[in-house]
Amino acid sequence: MKRLIFLIHILYLSIIILYPQVNKVKYEKKYEDPVLRELREKEEREKAYKDSITQEIRKRQKEQKKKELEERKVLRFDFVDVKKPESPEVFRKVWHFQPVAQYRTGTCWAFSSTSLIESEVYRLTGEKIKLSEMYIVYHEYLDKIIRYIIKRGDSEFGQGSECNAIFRIIRKYGIVPSESYPGIKFGDKYDHSMMFSELKKLLDFAYENDLWDIEEILPMAKVILNKYMGEPPKEIKWKKKTYTPVEFATKVLKINPDDYVDIMSTLSTPFYTRGEFKVPDNWWHCADYYNVPLDVWYETLKNAIKNGYSVAIGGDVSEPGYNGFEDAAIVPDFDIPQRYINQDSREFRIYNKTTTDDHGVHLVGYTQIDGHDWFLVKDSARSSRHGKFKGYLFYRGDYIKLKMLTYTVHKDMAYDILNKVKE
Repeated sequence: MKRLIFLIHILYLSIIILYPQVNKVKYEKKYEDPVLRELREKEEREKAYKDSITQEIRKRQKEQKKKELEERKVLRFDFVDVKKPESPEVFRKVWHFQPVAQYRTGTCWAFSSTSLIESEVYRLTGEKIKLSEMYIVYHEYLDKIIRYIIKRGDSEFGQGSECNAIFRIIRKYGIVPSESYPGIKFGDKYDHSMMFSELKKLLDFAYENDLWDIEEILPMAKVILNKYMGEPPKEIKWKKKTYTPVEFATKVLKINPDDYVDIMSTLSTPFYTRGEFKVPDNWWHCADYYNVPLDVWYETLKNAIKNGYSVAIGGDVSEPGYNGFEDAAIVPDFDIPQRYINQDSREFRIYNKTTTDDHGVHLVGYTQIDGHDWFLVKDSARSSRHGKFKGYLFYRGDYIKLKMLTYTVHKDMAYDILNKVKE
């Protein structure tokens, strides 16, 4: 058997030697059938023609939308017969720094609340210390992300928040001067559009892939925040001393977060109890708002500003009587006459969502003209820079009563309310 196999191998090798390979391979241009090529080219021509028509249609649509955007109109109230304050100088003012613009960010809450703290620091210590709004914003993002992960995505994640968020941040992370943390790495105008988009994509990825490990997600979020805002300091130097941000808040600023209260007025919660301000920007569902009747709500606010205490306030800024070019906000009588502004008309607008939680500002002054209360408002939004007094608006009392929702003030100005609250 072995001998037979050997003979077969010998025979195979002999054949290979006697008859070498004669067939070769080579590359040549691929042949395309001319009929099929003609049909393909016809299809491509037809597609190109259709695409050109589509492109032309899209171009016209884009130009039309641009034209409509440029020509759009909004309903405005004619202020011609309204006697407004002549300038911020006619107000009895609480000390404050000049207005700072928030530019392209949704962080009005941080600018208004930081301004409140600055005014309070001056009232308490006599020190004029410009504080970092962006330090508060940075850490608010961290807290939002942590809650989003803990709640497995069932938590609001946006740029907005409420004024009282600053006290939660100060308790946990402290606060620093603006010179220690400007919170901007590119240019000189805040723009959080790309940063927020990247953070949102990160959380969307976590949600879609069921990734709920804070130790993994939070460091990635910090990379994004640090890229756009810079990393906040762990320590700062102030007057030749070193402080942590928490120490700076307590030892230098003398700010005690427990000294500030939030007040609302709504029929959805029993009066003289505490409840939740139910809006998306109250993303952590704070239920520490003292709810009082509208007259008490308004008089407490007015009493505070008249006695040297400023107020951070938030509410609706979408009405025809709100006009940055006129530097003023009032309620026109074609909307509702002032004598009809009461708890019910206010609640009706809250219920049908014509009053919403749009914007936060800082009330820093008060005056009275022709029997009307007027409040000087320090504002970070662009609309407050459309008129003569950049960063300031004048809110008439009727606008505050009807359209503003909540405010934050030192508890000394809410003593009567606190004594009546049923815990």
